[in-house]
Amino acid sequence: METYLEIFTNTVAGMAKYQWRQIIFDVPWDKNYFWGLTIISLLVWLLEIVFPWRKEQSIIRKDFWLDAIYMYFNFFIFQIGLYGLYNLLGEGFNKLGITSTSFALFEKEALPTWAFMLIFFLLNDFVQWFTHVLLHKYPFLWKFHKVHHSVKEMGFAAHLRYHWMENILYKPLKTLAVMILIGAEPEQAFFIHIFTVLIGHLNHANVKITWGPLKYILNNPVMHLYHHAYVLPKGSYGVNYGISLSLWDYIFKTNYIPEDSGTVEIGFEGDDVFPHDFIRQNLYGFKKGQK
Repeated sequence: METYLEIFTNTVAGMAKYQWRQIIFDVPWDKNYFWGLTIISLLVWLLEIVFPWRKEQSIIRKDFWLDAIYMYFNFFIFQIGLYGLYNLLGEGFNKLGITSTSFALFEKEALPTWAFMLIFFLLNDFVQWFTHVLLHKYPFLWKFHKVHHSVKEMGFAAHLRYHWMENILYKPLKTLAVMILIGAEPEQAFFIHIFTVLIGHLNHANVKITWGPLKYILNNPVMHLYHHAYVLPKGSYGVNYGISLSLWDYIFKTNYIPEDSGTVEIGFEGDDVFPHDFIRQNLYGFKKGQK
């Protein structure tokens, strides 16, 4: 019988090999997150080049390469260790007789595929919206979320500039919510995840998209720019928390779009002394006295 250490190390090694297989095209396109992310990034970057919203902003904007590092680190490298940890926890739950479907309110077989995928998408997005609110509301979480808000020029790759601790918070809440409602991810979850990457990239991109009447459902670059605004409405600790959907912000009255010029200053008070490199940003939040 494998020990917990062996389970962890074998899982990490297997995940690392799988990530490499994605890079060398040894994983089918409908499961290949590496090339899915890369192609979406190039396409949205092309939109920024051809249809720039802030025309004075450089194609290789401030911190472009730093955000590229974050993008691949958070989406792939950090996931290797995180996957090992979650597989370890899953093994522990299995020994207690708890599986992913133990608490499910809906049986997968009882729902049409489209309904199962829709519920999964809405559930994931709401949990992320709610977690995003917590990241702004509580100072000890905001210390980590500051990494994302340290962006001073918006571009598609800023989407995935975030502190690795956010994965530690987001992942359990999303997994628990899915377990309680529908048990497990649908087999077609790849397409949902890729869609959310596309919307997230567009929300941070230097392009002006509002989606017309769909702006009350889909998040957009104009709305999300004000989420990053340096000056927030009086008494507020944040606005426009939507990830893929703006729907939750309109429902819970956290929407805020005073104008759409795209010239608003972004960042937060004290960002001028915030670390500017990958290592120090990821150590930020653990030291005493930091706010």
